[in-house]
Amino acid sequence: MIELNKQIPEFSVTATPDQTVSSGDLLGRNVVIYFYPKDNTPGCTTEGQDFRDHHEEFTKLNTVIFGVSKDSLKTHQNFKAKHSFPFELITDPDEELCKLFDVIKLKKLYGKEYMGIERSTFLIDSSGKLAKEWRKVKVKGHVAEVLEAARQL
Repeated sequence: MIELNKQIPEFSVTATPDQTVSSGDLLGRNVVIYFYPKDNTPGCTTEGQDFRDHHEEFTKLNTVIFGVSKDSLKTHQNFKAKHSFPFELITDPDEELCKLFDVIKLKKLYGKEYMGIERSTFLIDSSGKLAKEWRKVKVKGHVAEVLEAARQL
C-alpha cells in the first residue's frame, strides 16, 4: 500500500486507445487515478461523466485523469466512445495496478462474497508523490472534492 507523501512505485500499464502508460511518463503533471468496478454500470458511468464534465478544469490545473478497471481494452474503448470521455482508461486484468494501490477488497452482492475493486481515487502530485486518497468513494459530489484537492497542489 502506498503511503501519503511517498513516491508512487514504478508501473507500466495499457490504456486506451492502445498505449503504454508508465509512472515515469506522468512526472511534471498532477495525476488523478480513479478505480471503478465495471464499465457501463450506473455508478461507474456517472463517475466517468462527472470527470468528463470537469475535465477542462482539471486540465487547467495541469492534472491528467485516468480511469482504471479490470475490463478489457476493447470494452474500455467502447465505454470511452459511448460517453465521450476525454481521458484515457487503463485496463488492469491482472490487477497489478489495483494491488499496487490496494483497491481489491472483499465485496458482497446479493449475499455472495467476492473480491473486486473498491471505488477509490488517488491524487498524485507532479513530483510523483501520493498527495491524497479517497477510499469507499460515493459518486455524488466526489469529483468536486477531487477538483478542490487538485487546486491545493
